Amino acid sequence: MDPSLTAEQDEIRRTLRELLHKRSGPHDLRAALDTPAGHDPALWVTLADHLGLPGLALPEAYGGVGCPVTDLALACEETGRALTPSPLLATCVLAAPLLLALGTDAQRASLLPRIASGDLTATLAVPAPALATALALTGGNDGDWAGGGRAGGVQARRLHGAWTLYGEAAQVLDGHSAGLLLVAAHTGGFVRSRTLLFLVPGDAEGLVRVRQTALDATRPQARIQLRHVKAELLGHDEGQDVPAALSRVGDRAAAVLACEAVGAADRALERTVEYVGQREQFGRVIGSFQAVQHRLADVYVQLQAARSAAYYAAWATGRDLGEKVGGLVLAQALQALRTAAGEAIQLHGGIGFTWEHEAHLYFKRAAGDELLFGPAHRLRAHAADEARLFRRPRTEVAV
Repeated sequence: MDPSLTAEQDEIRRTLRELLHKRSGPHDLRAALDTPAGHDPALWVTLADHLGLPGLALPEAYGGVGCPVTDLALACEETGRALTPSPLLATCVLAAPLLLALGTDAQRASLLPRIASGDLTATLAVPAPALATALALTGGNDGDWAGGGRAGGVQARRLHGAWTLYGEAAQVLDGHSAGLLLVAAHTGGFVRSRTLLFLVPGDAEGLVRVRQTALDATRPQARIQLRHVKAELLGHDEGQDVPAALSRVGDRAAAVLACEAVGAADRALERTVEYVGQREQFGRVIGSFQAVQHRLADVYVQLQAARSAAYYAAWATGRDLGEKVGGLVLAQALQALRTAAGEAIQLHGGIGFTWEHEAHLYFKRAAGDELLFGPAHRLRAHAADEARLFRRPRTEVAV
């Protein structure tokens, strides 16, 4: 792995940082959160038309740019710095890779060019709180997380050659505004139980979508209800290994999320350093106190270690090296973000403890991501299980 960035990658970061500095400042951010979509549609059009962000990691055959996952991760690091709410994560990190991996030629040709152009947004809908489970980040995803019982989850039934979905999913990222839903549903009964993915247009008859109040308002979420909604099976047949595809997408998503968390932690630390260099106490700036310097130095070390790991994970997942490192790296990045946000609140003193201060947006992002994608200790525990680090030694039996 070459740790240096290419000229194109530097240009992506620079251009995106300048744009978000102008269009996604604290005031713009809070205004966007109050819109029905939960993000600024005009900014999304700019990101799509001027920067080609939605198609950054999609193949050129489908209207994309054809860049590696690393470039998308670097872009998400910048959106993480500004906490910019946008359909980028749900559409390009969760939904598009599943369409590319499982979709038929007709489905790819119909949907991916529209995603690459920014005209179509999409998301993955799974029953709450099973997103981390579905993506195999905190445990195996071969169970009945999609709704194995009669109550809860989403059930799929095939009648006269057509699929119908019934059930409910919550905490669906951008589920209230996405133009396309990839719905994970349970079908086959007890004996032939399996989970499949279905395509549901945002305006489908019988689909009810309500935006939810979330701890982290910069990640808009929705509750969706499917009342005998007609759906299209994603892929050629019912024999596809959907859990395996979700697991691969989960590892890649974790790497991108880690870069996003690193960007947020970097900005939180940057703001704190600025503040302690200006705030005076006992006749001197508080940044000159050794205790404050030590605390910020600890945050900096955690941040740089998390950034290095996140870059490696983005590079590795884009090359299918056979090792799943996304969840472990995400745990490290989320911990760095929580530490940076916590120190920001503490070192901003009285104003830092007010709920309206910007530092709390970063703290909510750290806490909200742990709720959605798994707390750090569970991410690490699953990574250890996958690597079989704590296997019991074989017991020798005397004959």
